Amino acid sequence: MHPNALLDLCTELLRAVLRLDQPADAVVSAYFRQHRALGTRERHTLAETTYTLLRQRLLFQHMAQSGSGALERRLAILAWQGGDVYLRGALGPQEQAWLAEFAKIDRSTLPEKLRHNLPDWLAAPLKATLGDGPEGGFWPLVQALSEPAPLDLRVNTVKAKREEVQAALAAGGIHAEPTPFSPWGLRVQGKPGLSKLPVFTGGSIEVQDEGSQLLALLTDPKRGEMVVDFCAGAGGKTLALGAAMRNTGRLYAFDVSGHRLDALKPRLARSGLSNVHPAQIAHERDDRIKRLAGKIDRVLVDAPCSGLGTLRRNPDLKWRQSPTSVAELQAKQRAILAGAARLLKPGGRLVYATCSLLADENEAVADAFSAERAADFAPMPVQALLEAAHVERAAELVQGPWLRLWPHRHGTDGFFAAVWQRR
Repeated sequence: MHPNALLDLCTELLRAVLRLDQPADAVVSAYFRQHRALGTRERHTLAETTYTLLRQRLLFQHMAQSGSGALERRLAILAWQGGDVYLRGALGPQEQAWLAEFAKIDRSTLPEKLRHNLPDWLAAPLKATLGDGPEGGFWPLVQALSEPAPLDLRVNTVKAKREEVQAALAAGGIHAEPTPFSPWGLRVQGKPGLSKLPVFTGGSIEVQDEGSQLLALLTDPKRGEMVVDFCAGAGGKTLALGAAMRNTGRLYAFDVSGHRLDALKPRLARSGLSNVHPAQIAHERDDRIKRLAGKIDRVLVDAPCSGLGTLRRNPDLKWRQSPTSVAELQAKQRAILAGAARLLKPGGRLVYATCSLLADENEAVADAFSAERAADFAPMPVQALLEAAHVERAAELVQGPWLRLWPHRHGTDGFFAAVWQRR
């Protein structure tokens, strides 16, 4: 495709994405469906340019105040990820000179907001949590969030061993390293095609961030137990739990979205699991929940949240969330946790988790539950639970009594988890 044509398509795509009225990945996918003739290279350029812009939106919008032509075209030029030589084929002399001036800027001299590219309402609590000095973690986090995430895979231990899958991937030309913490995980750099590989079609692997795997390991379901994945979504953690149960017992996958549960069906078929029972519920007080009250051994609540721990993958979230939406989510999280807690039998384990970086959705919710339910729920030591589940270097993963994962420290998405046992 001629560089001019691809730059025009990129300009059109950015115009749609920057409305911020839908998730960026959904907008990009819909755009590709409308332009099926695009090749792999063109799709990669369009997608990576989009996500680069979203990661550094404040900087690029500031720089794009100069120049001429459509704003979205200037943004596409600044964020371009399709090769400098290719891009120059689409630019006139004036645009090339403008881009060259931009390249000379020493970004370390820019105002702080243009360096971290976070909204003020998000930057402030992260600085308070991590520290903003030379030894603080805020700027390393900023750097980590500006880079794409690696591809993590979970080995389905019902069907294969990690070493076998690693060898099979190597035979297919894909280098994979064991994840540093999860005993089930493999990490691949880049975005190799997996969908046609026998290890994928045969259900020996699933794409799942290492942090998400650790939540299933923390839940630690046993053979023959009754277990609930309370907010199952598309079922990544459900499948991990089912495999950990060695395809025994009964595992309920609950979610309020039938559409998300439908996405579980092909994955469940590949997995070979027969102990999983997906079910749509209306809310946390659904009759299905009432019928199971006091009967369940383990409950995992990966609650709806801001998703800000996934900014490496979903950088649009920092522009689509707000303090108001976080406050609304916190209220929902507390209600869901209270509803899920009713399911536990005495001695049962409750895990509350989010993929958020914010204390408001994490420690605040967990501390409130501990205070309100102290008579019947006792906090459990996360480090000891991880070590019992054969998680390497478990001490590095805890902050106080809870699990706290950070992209810059652990190489995972940002996750939080708290665990209690019903008295």
